[in-house]
Amino acid sequence: MLKFAIVGCGRIAKRHADILSGGDVKDACLVAVCDIDESKARLFSKNYDVPYYTDMDAMMANENIDAVVVLTESGNHARHVLRLAPYAKHIVVEKPMALTLSDADSMIQECDKFGIKLFVVKQNRFNVPVQKAREALERGRFGKLILGTVRVRWCREQAYYDQDSWRGTWKLDGGVLTNQASHHIDLLEWMFGEVESVQAMSTTALAKIEAEDTAVVTLKFKNGALGAIEATTAVRPKDLEGSLSILGETGTVEIGGFAVNQMKTWNFQTQEPDDSSVLEKYSVNPPNVYGFGHHAYYEHIVESLLYGKQQLVDGLEGRKSLELINAIYESIETGKRVSLRFNPKHCKLGL
Repeated sequence: MLKFAIVGCGRIAKRHADILSGGDVKDACLVAVCDIDESKARLFSKNYDVPYYTDMDAMMANENIDAVVVLTESGNHARHVLRLAPYAKHIVVEKPMALTLSDADSMIQECDKFGIKLFVVKQNRFNVPVQKAREALERGRFGKLILGTVRVRWCREQAYYDQDSWRGTWKLDGGVLTNQASHHIDLLEWMFGEVESVQAMSTTALAKIEAEDTAVVTLKFKNGALGAIEATTAVRPKDLEGSLSILGETGTVEIGGFAVNQMKTWNFQTQEPDDSSVLEKYSVNPPNVYGFGHHAYYEHIVESLLYGKQQLVDGLEGRKSLELINAIYESIETGKRVSLRFNPKHCKLGL
């Protein structure tokens, strides 16, 4: 049984705690929680019947822990991972793994130094229709890739940003690209491969925050395909969609829903026996924008730690989408197309 502890008892922590404490993931359980806000930690302790701490060092010293889940503010991920690494316990960190590339590099180096695995949460890769699309991609059913798009059209009213002072700040959060759309950006890059260059523009349309609530991005991939990212939290009055489209010379797939959860289009020039049932079999209706991917993601973590299964999203893999997001912000600030790989000069993330 792998014993998990949670650091950071905020909004997303409930999702992780529900999965780890519910007995749904074989060989995994929640054994402790920590937050500098004692009232939050105490509430989690009561709800999940585990000890709580306001100091992570005390928790690590007093509890028998196999892995720590870092769910603090994005801009604090690196600081907390670096502080936890010397305990030589595996670390799971929510997206994005950090805000700056230098922080991401430090996290990877420290985890390597202490011989521990670093898992970056990218649960949408485990969504049922996304897995089916990836399978088709690996089998070459799309042929030459032509165009990939993601659309994040969600509603986050001012009350969401006002919950915590760090939300929407450059130092600790970023905007819709870093927060809400980071999973979708990861999916686009996972499907289409390395990005050659990006150009982007953004605006803060409705939210009273430092960073953007709306952005559009064009991409050119190294394989010659083009891409587009549309991301906003300014949809009113409710969430509209979180979608992914893959267009190739011999096939087209569109995954929609509000959490990349519904297979909407599955068309290939060469038909296979199960193609007629894909739309029905590979669509799910999740209860919220988190979808069902976290459950599958924790099963993947257990398989990696106990049975040696290869990690799908380690620190190096998590860094890829972070570099892309940094390049997007660089383009927004300069108004120019930015080539990857690059060193940020004007990106505001983490400042």
